[in-house]
Amino acid sequence: MAFDIRKIRADFPILSQEVNGKPLVYFDNAATTQKPLAVIDAEAGVYKTINSNIHRGVHHLSNVCTEAFEDARKKVAGFINADSSDEIIFTRGTTESVNLLSFSFGETFLKEGDEVILTEMEHHSNIVPWQLLAQRRGVAIKVVPVTDNGELDMQVFGELLNEKTRLVAVAHISNVMGTINPVEEIIALAHAADVPVMIDGAQAIHHLPVDVQKLNSDFYVFSGHKMYAPTGVGVLYGKRKWLEMMKPYQGGGEMIDKVSFSGTTFNDLPYKFEAGTPNYAGVIGLGAAIDYLQEQGLEEIWAYEHELFEYAKEKMQTVPGMRFVGQTANHTSVISFLLGHSHPFDVGTLLDKLGFALRTGHHCAQPLMDRFQISGTVRASFAFYNTKEEVDRLVEALLRVGSMLS
Repeated sequence: MAFDIRKIRADFPILSQEVNGKPLVYFDNAATTQKPLAVIDAEAGVYKTINSNIHRGVHHLSNVCTEAFEDARKKVAGFINADSSDEIIFTRGTTESVNLLSFSFGETFLKEGDEVILTEMEHHSNIVPWQLLAQRRGVAIKVVPVTDNGELDMQVFGELLNEKTRLVAVAHISNVMGTINPVEEIIALAHAADVPVMIDGAQAIHHLPVDVQKLNSDFYVFSGHKMYAPTGVGVLYGKRKWLEMMKPYQGGGEMIDKVSFSGTTFNDLPYKFEAGTPNYAGVIGLGAAIDYLQEQGLEEIWAYEHELFEYAKEKMQTVPGMRFVGQTANHTSVISFLLGHSHPFDVGTLLDKLGFALRTGHHCAQPLMDRFQISGTVRASFAFYNTKEEVDRLVEALLRVGSMLS
């Protein structure tokens, strides 16, 4: 199938607008992706035609909406090759998925003196929940350092694994540097020590093929809004053996089997972890996003994004004062950089005036900024609706901004 970038861009109406009198160039895809008409229409269609609370109704609208919701669960399971759709827990996003796991897994399995291994490149969402667990349970957090070129120090990781380790939680891809971590090796080493692993796939789910059975990861978490789906919906995949043993995260409707004041029993998977009315319109939109991606051709998307990234990196290297943060060989569509000694906010503000949407700051990864002794970066992150022409425009803008700030 030919990769028709013009047809694809037409599916994303937001891309055709102007910002500050300039054509919008959206390079903030690591923060959130734009939504195709298929997803927008699917979510709007729920409210137009089938809106009704799911699972608990016997009338037509409730049944149809429930069927569409559960069909989306099956699509997610197929997309990541889960063994069963019962292993797919819907959440509000990656952040809630990690919080759910840190609470439920932590309260079930961890005690004072146990250890959890994180890495220096984690997003705050994969740091703070474990710190809260550490405060509640007396758990110790161990941190795998990052090398000068932006890779994990795997020797130290091996040294940190010991009889006290109860879980490893690591990003599949760094949201700052785009580093693709060796998660297969991490999982194999951890499992050899009888330690389960959670992979934060927020930055990977739309850039790489994810097969949780092939990875053999115990948990895998991601957000819908970073893969062209609506905001407010995410996924926690977990192996059934763990989910069945874990305590519920929240109490309320849907997660119960029977409630009495003498005690409560809980529902089967996956509903045990889905208390209350879910964002069913968003979940159905997530299913539509998966359909859309598969229609475009996943291999074609990934190949195009890789080509675009390589092109951007080569072109951006020609800008005087350009400094990339993270120089790994195994990399995906994120470029974090500094322009000479200019503050990232100054660079980002001037680029905005020229129609560019890039992210500036610490990117919710302050420990990594501390590691490189910087306050933040400018981050350009690409999606399959971006073009080489937009990259060329960015390089021209950077040359202009650099001359203004020098």
